[in-house]
Amino acid sequence: MRKVAIIGGKRIPFVKSFREYNRVSNQEMLTACLNTLIKAYQLEGVRIGDVALGALLNRSTEWNFARECVLGTSLDPHTPAYNVQRACGTSLDAIIQLGLRIAAGQIESAIAGGSDTNSDLPLQLQQQLSWKLTALKGAKTLGERLKILASLRFRDLSPVFPSIVEPRTGLSMGQHTERMVQEWGISRQEQDALAYNSHMNATRAYIAGFFEGLVFPFKNVSRDTIIRSDTTPEKLATLKPAFDFSGKGTLTAGNSTIYTDGAAALLLASEEYAQHRQWPVQAYLLDAETAAVDYVHGEGLLMAPTYAVARLLKRNNLRLQDFDVYEIHEAFCGQVLCTLKAWEDAAYCKKLGYDAPLGSIDSSKLNTKGGSVAIGHPFAATGARIVAQAAKILQERGEGRALVSICTAGGMGVVAILER
Repeated sequence: MRKVAIIGGKRIPFVKSFREYNRVSNQEMLTACLNTLIKAYQLEGVRIGDVALGALLNRSTEWNFARECVLGTSLDPHTPAYNVQRACGTSLDAIIQLGLRIAAGQIESAIAGGSDTNSDLPLQLQQQLSWKLTALKGAKTLGERLKILASLRFRDLSPVFPSIVEPRTGLSMGQHTERMVQEWGISRQEQDALAYNSHMNATRAYIAGFFEGLVFPFKNVSRDTIIRSDTTPEKLATLKPAFDFSGKGTLTAGNSTIYTDGAAALLLASEEYAQHRQWPVQAYLLDAETAAVDYVHGEGLLMAPTYAVARLLKRNNLRLQDFDVYEIHEAFCGQVLCTLKAWEDAAYCKKLGYDAPLGSIDSSKLNTKGGSVAIGHPFAATGARIVAQAAKILQERGEGRALVSICTAGGMGVVAILER
C-alpha cells in the first residue's frame, strides 16, 4: 500500500445560515472551493484521478452533483466525479475512500470535499401531492384528470422542510445528546467551558494567521462569522436550554453548533505524484475506521466514535495518548465530553474490547485552532475542514500524529489518523 499524501485544503468562510450566503447553492459554494484549490496547485487543464463530493441538503435533481461541480471548473473535463453521503462524516468518508484508491495504486491524485447550506433548502412536496401529480400526468381522459384535481386538499400543498430528526426515534440530535449528558453526568459548566475554549482557540488562530491559505474570501466574506471573540463563560451561562425545557436541559445555542452554510475541499495524492508535481506534503493519511451504535435501543446516538477509535488504536498498536493533536468534531460540547468520559470508564471500555480504560487525553491538544461550535458546521463540509486544519497543524509542527473523530446522524462515527 502506498502512502497517501494530504497536499492542502481550501474552504470558504463558514457563516450563520440565512445571512451572507442566502440563496447561494451548494454547487456554487463547492465549485468556488474547487476553483481556488485548482489555482493554488496549478491544476488548470489537469485530469485528476477522481473527485468525491457530497452534500446532505441536496435536491433530487442534483443527482450528479459532484460531476456538475467538476464541469464548472478548469479541470480537464475527463476528470470523473461521484457523490458521497454519510451525514456529518461525508467529506471525511470521501477522503478515506479516495485515499484507499491512491494507496492501492488505482489513481495518483484526488479531490474530496463537501458543502451544505440551510439558506437554499431543497423543499419537497407532500407525498400525497406527488402521487396525485404523477397520476394526473398519466391520466388519459378529461374525466380522470378532473377526478384527480377534485381530490386535491389544502394540506397536500404544504411543503416538507428537511428536519434533523432521527426517523427511528422521532428525537432531534440535540434531544439525544441531552440524554447522553444526563447519562454521563456532564454539567452545563463543563459544556460552556469547552465552548469558550473553542471560541478562544479559533480567535487566537485567526490572530496568528493560521487560517491564511486555508480560508479564502467568498461573497464579500473574508473570515468565519460565527466565532465570538468577545464571549465569556458568564455570557454563555445566561443562554437558555435549546432542546430540553423540563428544567434539566443543559444544551444551549452557545455550547452547540448552529445552522451553518459553507463548503470545503481537499487535495490528495500519492507520494510519488506529489514529488513529481513538487507539492509539499502537509501530512499523510495513515488509517481510518467507521462504526455505528444501536441508539434505537438505548446507546448514545453520538457515541459511535468511541468504538471506531478503539478499533483504530488496536489495529495500529497505539494508545489514546499517542497523539499530538486531537480534532474531535463539536456537534455539541456535551457529546465531546461524553466521548472523553467514556474512554476513561472501565466498564464502558470493556464493550470496546479493552480490559482497562483507554484513559484521558491532554485537553491542551484538543481542537487547538477552534472546533465546530466556534467555526461552524456545514454538515458535509466539516470532515474536509477538520482534516485540512489538522494537516496544517502537523505541517507547522514539523512532525506528529493527529486523531480526527466525527460523530454523525444515524448513530455512526468516522475517524482517521494523520501523521507527519
